[in-house]
Amino acid sequence: MRFDYQRRLAASILGIGVNRVWITTDPKAQDDILDAITRDGIRNLIRRNIIQKRPVQGVSRGRARYRAAQKAKGRRRGHGSREGALNARTPQKRRWISVIRGMRRHLRELRDQGRIDVHTYRRFYAQAKGGMFKSKAHLDQQLRAAGAVREAAK
Repeated sequence: MRFDYQRRLAASILGIGVNRVWITTDPKAQDDILDAITRDGIRNLIRRNIIQKRPVQGVSRGRARYRAAQKAKGRRRGHGSREGALNARTPQKRRWISVIRGMRRHLRELRDQGRIDVHTYRRFYAQAKGGMFKSKAHLDQQLRAAGAVREAAK
């Protein structure tokens, strides 16, 4: 049996779409449903739970959570997943900031430990600012080559 009219009325009363209207499959109630051609009749069926509102079907976040967990582990970052150039992913300025902060922190630690004097600190600080060293390891190498760094007291 087709309950298109009743389904449309129920959808209007419940304030939902016709696909979310659930009508019972009980054969005893089918005559009652066919007789309900007014809004009051449909409201009565809704009260008796012969017509019900289906729950909203959402989109599962399970796959998204799994993907986020994988990314947190460092997965899914290979060449095939990359969009945008290297400098778009981490701009040159952001990369420079992280490198220079590391070098400055290292110089500060060496000065505070007394392994380099203030004049050496100032000279190498200025050179680091000028972009003379490409990494902390390079800075260390240059300090050793200049004989400016004293070995740590054990």
